[in-house]
Amino acid sequence: MGPYLRRTLRHAGPAMGFTGWTETLRATAGMFVGMVALILFLSPDPGASAWGLFVIAPFGASAVLLFALPNSPLAQPWSAVVGNAVSALIGVALVLTIETPELRIVLAPALAVLAMHLSRALHPPGGAVALATVLAPHAAAELGFFYVLVPVALGTLALVPVAALAAAMTGRRYPFRQPATAAPGQPEPRPLDRLGVSRAELAGLLQEFHQSANIGVEDLARLISAAELLAARHQTEGITCGEIMSRNLVTVGPETPLTEVGAIFRDRGFTSLPVVAADGSYLGVIFQIHLIRRGAEDARLSGTRFTANLARLLGAAGGRTVRAREVMDPHVPTRSPGTPVHDLLPLLAEGPNDAVPVLEGARILGIVTRTDLIAALAHQRKEEG
Repeated sequence: MGPYLRRTLRHAGPAMGFTGWTETLRATAGMFVGMVALILFLSPDPGASAWGLFVIAPFGASAVLLFALPNSPLAQPWSAVVGNAVSALIGVALVLTIETPELRIVLAPALAVLAMHLSRALHPPGGAVALATVLAPHAAAELGFFYVLVPVALGTLALVPVAALAAAMTGRRYPFRQPATAAPGQPEPRPLDRLGVSRAELAGLLQEFHQSANIGVEDLARLISAAELLAARHQTEGITCGEIMSRNLVTVGPETPLTEVGAIFRDRGFTSLPVVAADGSYLGVIFQIHLIRRGAEDARLSGTRFTANLARLLGAAGGRTVRAREVMDPHVPTRSPGTPVHDLLPLLAEGPNDAVPVLEGARILGIVTRTDLIAALAHQRKEEG
């Protein structure tokens, strides 16, 4: 009985950990601002407005989701506004068609859940909206279906921009269906592309494990991707950039013509080429894609064929000589020799670049390519095996 009781008590305890004071204070401040906005927009007294522009209790529950759980599918604008509106619609319809209060109370939350599922707008406060409507039917009876628009839909809608503003001011994202913010100089991460799993397959997993109301497809993809990176970090524990970088570098100067750059790429099979000044200081990197993009951009501006412009860039079609400094990227992320290899994982896995220069001061000592990183992971796994 002892182990069973302990297991039962453990399951009865909190299902989530403390989110920390930062998140707690963000949610608290957001709730306060949201309620202030509602009071300014709506009347707190149902009897004070002939048009029904008053605050209803379920708005408090909606605000909890929007301000405390802004990444939840249940808190997104469609779920909040449509979920509350269809629930109010159910409540008003019951008030106008059924005279028995007990039957209204039984039917309202159940039909609200049905309506929210059918409209793909599950929002828990919607159940409270439907129930509150049939428990206090006077406003619904007086306003009729106009009650669905105001105060319910309009009041919920008023919370959305406030939640978005509060999220932006506190470093969060709302609405949260877009990917997370990428690092400076990097494009938005595309977890679905990286995983090689389709949106439909991830949605099927969520349905299979009955989690579609708790987490979105993009969020699941981000979690899986983050878990993969974390596992890779464990495999590279203790390895530094200086240990795996390529040291015998071929470099070019800023004034090197692209004819020579193209020849190096062609003859040596490189995917990246560092650019250094005469004193050996690092200036930037040229990737193969830079040559292609420059040719495409010139073709767009001049209205000529892309292949002709690429040939001109490489010196095969005459015209002005293009130099390495005009094509190189001086903003490629760099690291020091002592940087742990796991710090490169998001840069090389998610970023557009195939390599990360390793610098000591202003001088380049080496470069870590995706090939170097894969080789390090394979070597570590072989040693562990």
